[in-house]
Amino acid sequence: MAFIRSFTRTVGSARPHPSEVDCQWQALTGPSGERLLQMSTYGSDSRQSELKVSQTIQIDAATAKSLLKALKETFPELRD
Repeated sequence: MAFIRSFTRTVGSARPHPSEVDCQWQALTGPSGERLLQMSTYGSDSRQSELKVSQTIQIDAATAKSLLKALKETFPELRD
């Protein structure tokens, strides 16, 4: 579980993951009163154990802005 402090572009070899998972999100307030977005993923359908959170990440407004930029670059159809 981690707070993402930065979002930067990288290049290299990457492939699509072979499995799919579900993600839930929620808004929360950080220790200094800042708004945070938390995203939690759950194990894939083939996971042997019961359904539980696999990973949770949190971002603040500055990181969300970087993520939004990356999303718009990757998916140009999302641009306004």
